[in-house]
Amino acid sequence: MTEKTILRALAGETLPTPPIWMMRQAGRYLPEYRATRAQAGDFLSLCYNPELAAEVTLQPIRRYGFDAAILFADILLLPQALGPKLWFVEGEGPRMETTTTMDQVRALKPVSAIDETLSPIYETVKILARELPAETTLIGFAGAPWTVATYMINGRGSKDQAASHALMREDRETFTAILDRIAEATVEYLSAQIEAGAEVVKLFDSWAGSLKGQDFEDFAVAPTARIIAALKARHPDTPIIAFPREAGNGYVGFGAKTGADCVAVDDSVTPEWAAEHVQKDGCVQGNLASRHMVTGGDDLVRETRKVVDAFRKGPHIFNLGHGITPDANPDNVQLMIDTVRSA
Repeated sequence: MTEKTILRALAGETLPTPPIWMMRQAGRYLPEYRATRAQAGDFLSLCYNPELAAEVTLQPIRRYGFDAAILFADILLLPQALGPKLWFVEGEGPRMETTTTMDQVRALKPVSAIDETLSPIYETVKILARELPAETTLIGFAGAPWTVATYMINGRGSKDQAASHALMREDRETFTAILDRIAEATVEYLSAQIEAGAEVVKLFDSWAGSLKGQDFEDFAVAPTARIIAALKARHPDTPIIAFPREAGNGYVGFGAKTGADCVAVDDSVTPEWAAEHVQKDGCVQGNLASRHMVTGGDDLVRETRKVVDAFRKGPHIFNLGHGITPDANPDNVQLMIDTVRSA
């Protein structure tokens, strides 16, 4: 059996101390990241520079000794590889050329062409597979189709994904065609990451919570299941983590419906609820609120212990309920890790 603790948890083993990593663990809260980002010039240049992207992926491993490193990239690199222009506005986030008509869908590049753009990402994975410590698991990732589609349709992030919901209602054929193209491309993208050395892959469905009822089943569950089935056919031994953020009751049975080896939960549900309703089906990842990385103190210690205790009876990977924020204190990250490993 592997000695890598995250792979053991993903295989269903209950460990006395949960393995730990953190979403967005390579990022602006770290001074070494900010220095490397400045060296790269801009965010996309950093993503597409394999040596610098590998460097920022390795920085939190050197500083904290997390049990996993997650590839430094962005979920919007995949739709960019399909043709739409992508750029980032400082202080505001991503902007993307919109795709809202069937003619625009037909004009997207074929899935077979994505490697022309994404080959630097695979090179980053290869570097990390060589340079990570032997005990550290390498995680690759992509955005889930619904979340990626919201950016392609709206051209930027939005709180309610209104443009995507409108297209879903008004032109379901085009909306479905967009999701289908993303799903097909995601299989190829994640498969290439695995072939380059990723040991685990994760699907981020950051806006899954805005899908309700049958829409959640059709556009969060079904595309994730399709991607996982295709990846498992090619890479049966590679574990897959699914994160349908803010899914609420949709978390229940999500792993069984999609084939995911682990379901990541956000902090809108309590760890006790997730242990009862989600962990009974297998590994759970989560779910300390990100704000504790800013505020620290006794609350951080208490809430960290609460998460560890709630999930103690089953397979668990300790993580935040969402990504760490740029205003986090690096010292609080160390306090969280020390608390988990002594709990």
